[in-house]
Amino acid sequence: MSEYDDAPAIAASRRPVRQIVERLDALSDTETVTFGQIATSFGSASFLPVLLVPALLLVSPLSGIPFFSTLCGLTITMIALQAALQRKTLWLPGFLMRRSIKGRVLHRGAAALGRVADWLDRNSRERLVRLVSPPFSLGALLLCAVAGLVIPVLELVPFSSSLFGAMVSFVAVGLMVRDGVFLLLASGLGVIAALVPALFVSQVVSG
Repeated sequence: MSEYDDAPAIAASRRPVRQIVERLDALSDTETVTFGQIATSFGSASFLPVLLVPALLLVSPLSGIPFFSTLCGLTITMIALQAALQRKTLWLPGFLMRRSIKGRVLHRGAAALGRVADWLDRNSRERLVRLVSPPFSLGALLLCAVAGLVIPVLELVPFSSSLFGAMVSFVAVGLMVRDGVFLLLASGLGVIAALVPALFVSQVVSG
């Protein structure tokens, strides 16, 4: 991973999520963009900004691309586990780093995330700090890791990947800006996301 790291500057920004989305859009100005290029653009120790990227992409229309949700889910698990283990630098396996997305597709996804980014920035602020400190912060990261593993299993269940993506987004933003309310919202979304597959299966069986 790159030695460049501006995670503290992003976290301290008044619009951290918008800044991340704008960087994604800047990267889309090529024919294809690899996940490795996206990760290294944020630096070797930018766990939370890089965790937020696949989570936001799951909330975007890109989640409808076959197997894209699986790729994002595995990436979320790898990043969240390393953040929970307090590694100093982020490592992603080659098969994830080499996966690519067309630049124009990434641009459309970033454009669709503009309002989401603005809402997250506008409504997040430092509060209930105890909830974003250990052991609660560790539990939130492990919850993200589990969600990432579940996403590939639920690839064909409508809306499930977007709900899990929203949950991870709330965790990442909450930890970045030290907003415990966002971790509470993430917990609620996690419950809803877990219920969606059960409701989907029950409808299939009853139908």
